Amino acid sequence: MTTDQSAEVHAAWLPPEAFRAIGSRRTLVHGAGLLVGTVHQEVEQACARFGGTVRRQEEAAGDICDGTFDLVLALSAPGRSTPGAEAVSAGLREEDGRPLEAIGDEGFVLAREGGVTVVLADTPAGLLYGLFQVVRLGESAFDRDRAAELHRPAVRRRMLDHWDNIDVHPVMGQVERGYSGGSIFWRDGGPRGDLTRVRAYARLLSASGVNAVAVNNVNVHATETRLLTDRLGDVADLAEVFRPYGIRVHLSVNFASPVVLGGLPTADPLDEGVRAWWAEAAGRVYEAIPDFGGFVVKADSEGQPGPFTYGRSHADGANMLAEALRPFDGVVNWRAFVYNHQQDWRDRSTDRARAAFDHFAPLDGEFHSNVIVQVKHGPMDFQVREPVSPVITAMPATRLAVEFQVTQEYTGQQRHVCYLGPMWSEVLGFRPWGPDAATVAAVAAGGSADGTAGGSPDGTGGAEGGGLVAVSNVGDDPYWTGHPLAQANLYAFGRLAWAPQADPLAVLDEWIDLTFVPLVSGDPEPLRRTLHAMMDGSWHSYERCSAPLGVGFMVRPGHHYGPDVDGYEYTPWGTYHFADRDGVGVDRTRASGTGFTGQYPQPWSEVYESPERCPDELLLFFHHVPYGHVLQSGSTVAQHIYDTHFAGAEEASESRRHWEKLGASGLVEPMLYARVLELLDEQVRSAEEWRDQINAYFHRKSGVPDALGRLIP
Repeated sequence: MTTDQSAEVHAAWLPPEAFRAIGSRRTLVHGAGLLVGTVHQEVEQACARFGGTVRRQEEAAGDICDGTFDLVLALSAPGRSTPGAEAVSAGLREEDGRPLEAIGDEGFVLAREGGVTVVLADTPAGLLYGLFQVVRLGESAFDRDRAAELHRPAVRRRMLDHWDNIDVHPVMGQVERGYSGGSIFWRDGGPRGDLTRVRAYARLLSASGVNAVAVNNVNVHATETRLLTDRLGDVADLAEVFRPYGIRVHLSVNFASPVVLGGLPTADPLDEGVRAWWAEAAGRVYEAIPDFGGFVVKADSEGQPGPFTYGRSHADGANMLAEALRPFDGVVNWRAFVYNHQQDWRDRSTDRARAAFDHFAPLDGEFHSNVIVQVKHGPMDFQVREPVSPVITAMPATRLAVEFQVTQEYTGQQRHVCYLGPMWSEVLGFRPWGPDAATVAAVAAGGSADGTAGGSPDGTGGAEGGGLVAVSNVGDDPYWTGHPLAQANLYAFGRLAWAPQADPLAVLDEWIDLTFVPLVSGDPEPLRRTLHAMMDGSWHSYERCSAPLGVGFMVRPGHHYGPDVDGYEYTPWGTYHFADRDGVGVDRTRASGTGFTGQYPQPWSEVYESPERCPDELLLFFHHVPYGHVLQSGSTVAQHIYDTHFAGAEEASESRRHWEKLGASGLVEPMLYARVLELLDEQVRSAEEWRDQINAYFHRKSGVPDALGRLIP
């Protein structure tokens, strides 16, 4: 199948039928600009399919709410009078009670009165997001009066990082940690050429709320390094496609580029020749791509070059790039994923979990204002369960972005159903300084989330937030994400980045109602119930299948799929569980371990220090305990391991049974049904393998029998 043709690619959450409510009505699109043109084009295509009409009006010409139209999408920029617009937003107030003076850069107001549904925005981007909100609402946008609602993104920068390689990497392939086929951007050393698929992708991202994308791997190899110079035209071509959907392109760059590309003898960030080289490079980029977003950098991590080579700090390196980008309003996303990957596994004083804090917390306040320190949400590496990274609490004078992983590296690799919305929601709602203080989302938003400023425990005075970033799970598979149900994770990231307080199960409902329900001719409730039964608790189900109680990394080295309890136990990567005949877990306490608990503020520093108070799901992350240790649940550690792994395997089988019941219903397209069923077969097999290997390992290690007498190999 040739997947560059949009007709042969699954429509995901934007099937044409989702536009029926808009396409069957009379619509006015009011305003000028590239993105307003996108809005008009979207409505025009819907009307051509469903019989409605659309009119484009760039200047005010009469009251937009006079009843001539069923839907009005109107741009009301500051200084421009739009007759009727004032009435739409009348009475709206800011959260502090002040009258609304501006809707905001990407915000919109939605209302319905007198038979007219109105979307009003200050900017073209806001109008585009407003259009997609009407698409989500469907007929309910038109069936009753609706008081004016103000919609604004809580987080300004909502970004996806692609770990796509231009050349096929001999180990990682075309996409590093990609589980959905090849790259939609690159193929065998060059651009794919046909950008139809990229255009469809940009549309999907915009509809979910994403507004930035990095188009190449953070591990920047030889060919990818040249995207900054003689391959820059390839990046400009991609930017041209993303631009009409309000998405700015970013580029991962090689810190050693002045040496590799410029022939300089050094990449020392304090060297004047190096600084001049980067300034010139940035100028060339913005000449080709005026709305370019900025650079993404992985430095001094897992073999990537960085400022440590020259005795400089991460602040020195990031600030040098920031100065090159500052004249163009560009940013540097500098990843905090820095640790020693050549550790001695015999040395229990080393702790990979400590590394990001140890490297970056002392640098707080030293980064320029256009540097964003990009922090993985947990201190390790996107495990199915980790505590929130203490770096998020440690840098109140620095712009921080929180990084998630949509691609399911450690959560089933898109061969398993694992809806990650509840995980992300839990992280975003976590309050590191206690129940009355700011959330993780507030830190990322820099004052937009929960009505508080980010970066400090009382919610005051923090730096502007760096946003939310995630590693994309998209490839050139016809279903975009390999597993059709993994599309929900991509959609949920965008929606939770826009509104971190949203219920992730309500977001799942949105995805179901856009992706499946428009295609169902009968009662969609059986489909909704089935998908919720399979997906609502799938993160916890996968957790029950895999590494217990937060210990992590019991996966096969290299590809990270499937169980291997000791796979990383005696390697330099720093990912250990320390299981012995007496107990299991990593002692990260201040009293007797690595001291990692001391990186957290109160109250969590004390909570994590105590094995009695530490949440069960994180016990083995913070403590080495006997197999007979009694959890807060009342179960012992050994029995919990047995029970959860038997339960996880049974839940995988139950999920398959739920899907099988849809087979004869006609509610799901046959090819999609067959793809999901095939993957559920693999999920059942894998869950049983996890059950048998984990249970057998700990049964043999501990000698503790299963209280229920079940067969353990």
